Amino acid sequence: MPRKEIVTVASAAPNPNLSAATRFGNLVFVSGQTGRHPVTGEVGKDIREQTRNVLERIKVILTAAGTSLDNVLSALTHLTRRDDLAAYNEEYAKYFPTGKPARTTVTVASLNAPELLIEITVIACIPD
Repeated sequence: MPRKEIVTVASAAPNPNLSAATRFGNLVFVSGQTGRHPVTGEVGKDIREQTRNVLERIKVILTAAGTSLDNVLSALTHLTRRDDLAAYNEEYAKYFPTGKPARTTVTVASLNAPELLIEITVIACIPD
């Protein structure tokens, strides 16, 4: 029977209240990642940069867990501005050009900090 494992990564601005991801069997559950640069921790200046930052952070976490963006099964995205949807979709498509994961995108009033425009949570698998 599989058991839960914590996936740890060295990243800028880690959140002490959560794990970057947990692994259970061949599934990886990545905590919500925001638009902070994965190395510097700086918040991106716009939705495009923040989307790239989020997906680069997720790539690092998935690599540490033994998988990749190619194996993302689902994504849940929170945007703070509906007007950013088109630009977000364009950047997102660069990371998932084919075999796109199931996705839900919602608009929310705010995230942890007013400068944050996006948060993405993913579930991925580790292929056999």
